[in-house]
Amino acid sequence: MNSAFRKHRLLVAVALCFAQMAWAQSQAPKVTIHLDPQKTEIHWTLGTTLHTVHGTFRLKGGMMTFNPATGAAEGEFLVDVTTGESGNNSRDGKMQNEVLESGKYPQAFFHPVKVSGELKTGSPQNVIVDGTFNIHGADHPLRLQMTVQLSGTDATATTNFTVPYLAWGMKDESTFLLKVEKEVIVDVTARGTVDGLSPGR
Repeated sequence: MNSAFRKHRLLVAVALCFAQMAWAQSQAPKVTIHLDPQKTEIHWTLGTTLHTVHGTFRLKGGMMTFNPATGAAEGEFLVDVTTGESGNNSRDGKMQNEVLESGKYPQAFFHPVKVSGELKTGSPQNVIVDGTFNIHGADHPLRLQMTVQLSGTDATATTNFTVPYLAWGMKDESTFLLKVEKEVIVDVTARGTVDGLSPGR
């Protein structure tokens, strides 16, 4: 057996080993998280020269499935943009009609593609969820740093992120007398249930 043949057999064996590992990972049980819209809170904050504006949105629905072995994820978290409000009818009307244009873009959604980190029951766990956030009709890459608490089948996740609405093509509501920040801070406390975690996790 010459050295070239031995080298070829070694390469084939290594390739088969990696293929078997990839197959095993693809067959690993998947974890599914369902969010409860009634228990999930979405708060937003916008600074202005006069005061800081606080408001809320409502979650319409949310589900994510991911493979713990590979981190590959899929699903959708859907926000009803038309529910955005700050407690001031005049201001909220302008936000809905002129900035969000919710009549044309009534929904915003996040599509996860990868989960980094391990989920375990008990103490809070830090994970990263990468995906695509769509708002005002356009997709934007978004990385969410999440703290997740699991208790049995109950799940609570908290995260915050920034929406640079002006850079993302939405209208600037600043005037000569009133200056509005160019970014909105969004804080989320999501609650729901988790299925598929293996025993001990």
